[in-house]
Amino acid sequence: MQSHAYVAIVTALALLVYLWTVIGVGAARRKSGIKAPTMTGDPLLERAVRVQANTLEWLPIFLPSLWLCHLFWQPQDQTGIIVAAIGVVWILGRILYALGYVEDPSKREIGFLIQFLASIVLLLGALGKAVMVLIAP
Repeated sequence: MQSHAYVAIVTALALLVYLWTVIGVGAARRKSGIKAPTMTGDPLLERAVRVQANTLEWLPIFLPSLWLCHLFWQPQDQTGIIVAAIGVVWILGRILYALGYVEDPSKREIGFLIQFLASIVLLLGALGKAVMVLIAP
């Protein structure tokens, strides 16, 4: 059960990062004076909205991949920590993406690449182990 705790903590942290992006949109709205539902008119607001939306778009890829990878590899004792560590890499990538994008959209690539690679490792790890379980004698 303890190995689930690591992945649960990473899940909660990822959701807090998403909440941080939502708050960033509110802050950009206050700074620009643009009221909802308007989404355009100020570059800072537009970038903050894009960061929030892109983070939301990645959560359905990241979270199931995180948990499926953990659940399929869980019988190995250290896997909970390893999968959680990959999840932390995803979180760091999202933070770098957000900070870079808000500053200048051309600075988002490294953060995007980090979170993309972490997601792919988790997704392929889950898929690979699921296939191994099915074909194991």
